[in-house]
Amino acid sequence: MAKTLRTSGDYTIKTGTGASGSNSVIFDSKTTRVSGDLIVDGTSTTLNTATLTIEDPIIRLAKNNTNTVDTDSGILVERGVDNNAAFYWNEGDTVFKAVTTTSDGTGTSITDTALANIRVAEPSDNTDAATKNYVDTQVGGGFSLKVAGDDSTQIAVESGNTLQFSGGANIHTDATEPDTITVNLNERLTGIDSITGSTSNADITISANSTGSVVIDDVLTFPANRSGDPTATAVTKVFAQTPSGGGTGLFFNNTSVSSGQAGELISKKKATALAIALG
Repeated sequence: MAKTLRTSGDYTIKTGTGASGSNSVIFDSKTTRVSGDLIVDGTSTTLNTATLTIEDPIIRLAKNNTNTVDTDSGILVERGVDNNAAFYWNEGDTVFKAVTTTSDGTGTSITDTALANIRVAEPSDNTDAATKNYVDTQVGGGFSLKVAGDDSTQIAVESGNTLQFSGGANIHTDATEPDTITVNLNERLTGIDSITGSTSNADITISANSTGSVVIDDVLTFPANRSGDPTATAVTKVFAQTPSGGGTGLFFNNTSVSSGQAGELISKKKATALAIALG
């Protein structure tokens, strides 16, 4: 028959010396129900049940972790003669890991023996884990890259092929890890028809190294189509305009010469004629 034991205060069942002893309290019944909170104070809780059902939607692990000790935390699966499996938070690496392990769940760390595969569905969001099939499709079979040169001809770079940057007659290229292509103009420039500055009113400077000189090994042409004289500075500027009294059409100016006013270089013929005229 049913029986109820009621007390007006706390009720203690103690065997031997209690928690410090070796005696046990055994409940031998089909069902043991605790109506109220159940607090177990001890070092180990073992459930020898075939099925475990938990109503709590969030399971809290490592409750008293103060982060003063590098504590791994997660779920460990016993696998008999094979290494155990674990899915856990690795505190040292600050990542979740799926591994096989020789650890038995005691202590505060899990020793990895190998990484384990995680099987997931095809991703549908940018933050989903990618499957191998998705990566193969997007990067492998779906990979498409085309490059074009100055002639606009497009060349497809297929998966597994190498995109090579080849230097021309005056250009040298170097490839270095991890992802750098260096283009050097280390040789003499030939076949150049025009050099044009990209910035309005900016100078183009050609400088020789150390005591070297800038050598023009051919005809130097000054088009006589500029309008007006350039602004005189502390350097000498040479330019061309319609020939005047000097008979050359080649002019220069410098702030230190005639207050910066332009002067025409005189030709040999004009100089001879002036010499004769002046006697």
